[in-house]
Amino acid sequence: MTLKPKQLFRQLVSWAALLPLASTVLVAYLGTVLWSLNISFTNSRTFPSDQYVGWAQYQRLFDNDRWLLSLQNLALYGVLFIAACMVLGFLLAVFIDQKVMAEGALRTVFLYPYAMSFVATGLVWQWLLNPGNGIQQAVRQMGYPDFTFDWIIDQDMVIYTIVIATVWQASGLVMALLLAGLRGIDEEIWKAARIDGIPTWRVYVSIVLPMLGPTIATVFVLLFTAVVKVFDSVVSMTQGGPGTASEVPAKFIMDHLFGRANIALASAGSMVLLLTVLALVAPFLYARSRARRREEQA
Repeated sequence: MTLKPKQLFRQLVSWAALLPLASTVLVAYLGTVLWSLNISFTNSRTFPSDQYVGWAQYQRLFDNDRWLLSLQNLALYGVLFIAACMVLGFLLAVFIDQKVMAEGALRTVFLYPYAMSFVATGLVWQWLLNPGNGIQQAVRQMGYPDFTFDWIIDQDMVIYTIVIATVWQASGLVMALLLAGLRGIDEEIWKAARIDGIPTWRVYVSIVLPMLGPTIATVFVLLFTAVVKVFDSVVSMTQGGPGTASEVPAKFIMDHLFGRANIALASAGSMVLLLTVLALVAPFLYARSRARRREEQA
């Protein structure tokens, strides 16, 4: 079928409008990923090198105690962060879904922390957790001189302060997404449950949560991605300290990229993080595409 000149012109304009986005994806994303992958197989230091060393940088990476510690911290942080955000966000969504008074104001209050930058969040919580002038000092001035809350300077507890700060910031987003899912559930389901005398908690566990499966999966992917790239809040709160107690992979990569002039080792670390994200996102996208095909065939 031959297109008319006007139709052809409209199609060309549409494709031209997509060119900036397409070029950004190809050059800024795919191009830099391929460049980093190539660098990770070289002995590059301050400047890129064309001398290839195979998997040596990856071997050095996993022989580095600081990198292994950062992975352990990331695993602990990720489990606690995702679990806390899911639970707190779901509880907040359920609370607001009860048609409470000042619902709009409450949604704004709960979602506002997510609008703040991670640097600002980290600085606020650094001040709050500072033993000299934060929560510990305030409680002591209230008449409890033996009260101690010095997690931010405790090597065994500092990672939990990062969890507290980032959960406070991200749980509002989880609330908003899950609330949208709750509002999409047919009211007839609740009416039928009340008639049958099913307890409310059982309705949520057996009916509501399975129906929120796609939304929960989306929330999980978003939170997992946030875990992998956590950097700003760590730097603003602890600088990876005390010592290296709160070190995370993103900080390790940035330190070796800019501070230690070892772009090959930093690129190897970034490739490991990328593969970690792809290992989760790829199956999720595949499952979504299969579900969409089934819906189209049904």
